[in-house]
Amino acid sequence: MRYFLSGMSVFVVFMATLSGCCKAVPSKSSAPHKASACADASMAKTAAERPAPPGLLSIQTVPTEFNTEAYDRIYENPFLAAAENPLSTFSIDVDTASYSVVRRFLNQGQLPPKDAVRIEELVNYFTYDYKPPEGDAPFAAHVEVAPCPWNSDHRLARIGIKGRDIDRKQRPAANLVFLLDVSGSMDEPNKLPLVRSAMRMLVGQLDERDRVAIVVYAGASGLVLPSVPCSEKGRILAAIDSLHAGGSTNAGEGIQLAYATVREHFGSKGVNRVILCTDGDFNVGITNQGDLIRLIEEQAKGGAFLSVLGFGMGNYKDSNLEKLADKGNGNYGYIDTIQEARKLLVEQLSGTLVTIAKDVKIQVEFNPLRVGAYRLLGYENRMLRAEDFRDDKKDAGEIGAGHTVTALYELVPPGKEAGLPKVDPLKYRKPVVASEAARSEEIFTLKLAYKRPDQDKSEYLSFGITDPEKSLEQTGGDLKFAAAVACFGMLLRDSEHKGTATFDLCLELAKAGKGQDSSGYRSEFIQLVNLARTLGKR
Repeated sequence: MRYFLSGMSVFVVFMATLSGCCKAVPSKSSAPHKASACADASMAKTAAERPAPPGLLSIQTVPTEFNTEAYDRIYENPFLAAAENPLSTFSIDVDTASYSVVRRFLNQGQLPPKDAVRIEELVNYFTYDYKPPEGDAPFAAHVEVAPCPWNSDHRLARIGIKGRDIDRKQRPAANLVFLLDVSGSMDEPNKLPLVRSAMRMLVGQLDERDRVAIVVYAGASGLVLPSVPCSEKGRILAAIDSLHAGGSTNAGEGIQLAYATVREHFGSKGVNRVILCTDGDFNVGITNQGDLIRLIEEQAKGGAFLSVLGFGMGNYKDSNLEKLADKGNGNYGYIDTIQEARKLLVEQLSGTLVTIAKDVKIQVEFNPLRVGAYRLLGYENRMLRAEDFRDDKKDAGEIGAGHTVTALYELVPPGKEAGLPKVDPLKYRKPVVASEAARSEEIFTLKLAYKRPDQDKSEYLSFGITDPEKSLEQTGGDLKFAAAVACFGMLLRDSEHKGTATFDLCLELAKAGKGQDSSGYRSEFIQLVNLARTLGKR
């Protein structure tokens, strides 16, 4: 349940979850889509009303219209003492949806809800000039350490991962199923019409090796187009153009049909992926969230992955969609403009479709003689137990071809960790004695676990990291820019750890790290910081 404030009125809204919920406002009605396999003139105009299970509360200002967007509560990672907590373990994340959602709010003249801001997704929206791997490894890891811009007593460590690039001509054949939401809630210009444009754009990048099927879901699910080779692009595009919105949402049956369809032409050496396009407003048809998640997990283990593309505003269910992509071994993006569709489905096509490493985990072991305390920026919903690092049964994130992944740690030098919560001395164990390795120059050891896409056993990499104590001016532009984006995220979240961060500091760092910026994405970020600064002064 979430609370929304609008003027002097207070509304209590039961938010839609995967298990089903009432809609706050009936969606617009329209004629059923033309595809006869799916048309259903009797589609219900509204969902059955039943409250969602009680959830965490979030307060958000709604400027004009009733708003039922849902974002999971984020509890920021705290600073941890390295002596008591030497290991930090998490799953990598290449999702970028949060950045597009933040951009949409700012362009609408609003600061985003705090829980819509996931710092790791803001940072990973951008590509960085990390060197590609050499030899047989699917990715390379790079670390750089600099002064922390928002706390002069701290250091900032940037971990950068670069996935192996794959030439498009060498890309494996793709067996794709477009799973498209055509329910009444998608009857908006920035929803189904944008979905059609995005899918047309994706089809334009495929070739005769690839196959596409189209499954839709609303009050009923149906196969609009059986799997056909992309040599028949005219047929595929005609099927896309025929889609129209109408009815309530029955996503559970649609996903089952999509997986059955992808299995019909499953290729063990190729890409087998369902691409779900929706606003996440699942209203009816899913009676058990656990069963849906188990289905997605089982299909992912069998090589059929799920990627999720979110669309729309007002009733957008971010929390639903992120979970589905996470369990489906796929990436999660949010498409707010045709330009964003081009970024995800044209410029980054290989990364979106082709997984080069799965279940990728990072574990950092800090040297308590060199690091007093540390904090991981973002990745709150990707944290793992230390034991999970070597547990091959534990699911983690995937890296696509050519993807870059960035993680930032704020480091507190020994003796400057005053103010951290303390624990009582242990009764049954003596204090741990530092090893000889701890007396080296290493500040931490970076360890990575990953599986190759067709394997079930992890491989491991390990690197000892030192701090050459460079100044911020001596560091590369990529670290400065990543720091600017993280700084921006902390300000939008009003983080208790933002230190001396300001929007002016974000701009200074971003301009220093902008580089050539041939795509223009970093220039756009600078414009968003300026916009947020203006909105923050209201």
